[in-house]
Amino acid sequence: MSEKDVQGTEKDVQELERVTICFAGDSGDGMQLTGSQFTNTTAGIGNDLNTLPDYPAEIRAPIGTLFGVSGFQIQFSSSDVHTPGDSPDVLVAMNPAALKVNLPNLKDNGIIILNTDSFQKRNLNLAGYESNPLEDGSLSAYQVFPVNITGLTREALNDVDLAMKLKDRCKNFFALGMTYWMYSRPLETTEHWIKQKFKGKDDLIEANTKALKAGFSYALSTEIFTTSFRIPKAAKKSGVYRNITGNEGIAFGLITAAKKSGRELFLGSYPITPASDILHELSKHKNFDVKTFQAEDE
Repeated sequence: MSEKDVQGTEKDVQELERVTICFAGDSGDGMQLTGSQFTNTTAGIGNDLNTLPDYPAEIRAPIGTLFGVSGFQIQFSSSDVHTPGDSPDVLVAMNPAALKVNLPNLKDNGIIILNTDSFQKRNLNLAGYESNPLEDGSLSAYQVFPVNITGLTREALNDVDLAMKLKDRCKNFFALGMTYWMYSRPLETTEHWIKQKFKGKDDLIEANTKALKAGFSYALSTEIFTTSFRIPKAAKKSGVYRNITGNEGIAFGLITAAKKSGRELFLGSYPITPASDILHELSKHKNFDVKTFQAEDE
């Protein structure tokens, strides 16, 4: 589906200059992937942007706890962007813990998209809620969109021959599809990525693509979403632009500093999120006299 098709939907379309979105959930909910896909698509259609991946502070924190929340924040705009944004306009929360950790940062009257299937008693207790925020009025200052994301993902993948656990792992693409509709993003970039990522695994390609399209179609057809938003392209000089992460920027900076100082560059590192990408990126550049060593323990 192209950007033109997205903007051709029958619901109201409002134009905004900039938006900040935070995707948040358990570390196993694929929020880093969701955020990175939204980022790549957004860069591809010409918005300026800045991102902030937020990883859990603890290694293998218990599922559903505040310590295990993983987030990805992106600010994108039709004008220059220099930060990932202080206060999100939109929070996509896949469980109660993600809501509790990120709600204090959300703007007044901000949009909250909640996966209602995760707001069960056990998860509420793990997040420290005494009552269900979907029912106690504590979210009255926000625009709340309750969506049974897990259940709708399963329904969309009903005819796909996959274990239920694998189907549930596609729910991040359902959530991504909804935000693509809300902010007039095309699907093609992510569809292409899915085909490349799962090449040779047709069942996973089918499942993730269907979940993505199902999320988009749900947002388009449901009555709870009445408005989508369009952010015009940023005014940039013509040329070739590259979207890089902070870790890639660190790697490029280290290589540049080493070359300018006439020294060899060596990094010995234990691979662990979020620092692993620095080691991985540097290992690709042996042609610049870069030496890397992957340690087996810390």
